Amino acid sequence: MTVLDQAVEAMRQMPPATRDSVAQAILTLAQGSAPIDIEPEHMAAVMEGLAQLERGEGVVGEPEDLVAAAFARHRRP
Repeated sequence: MTVLDQAVEAMRQMPPATRDSVAQAILTLAQGSAPIDIEPEHMAAVMEGLAQLERGEGVVGEPEDLVAAAFARHRRP
């Protein structure tokens, strides 16, 4: 059994959220990008955001303004 086979088998034993995080890190490295740490509980939202960008559903605006607007929405009672 190759090291790759061993790694895949080990990943199959992981909880789904952990497995997805590891798989994403592997894909990031394979594509030549530096990995970023994403908390497992945020992974679904990050992946959905990436899917939206791939579909061309990105949000237009300055990042600072978008973040300020998001915080303002959540501060309202």
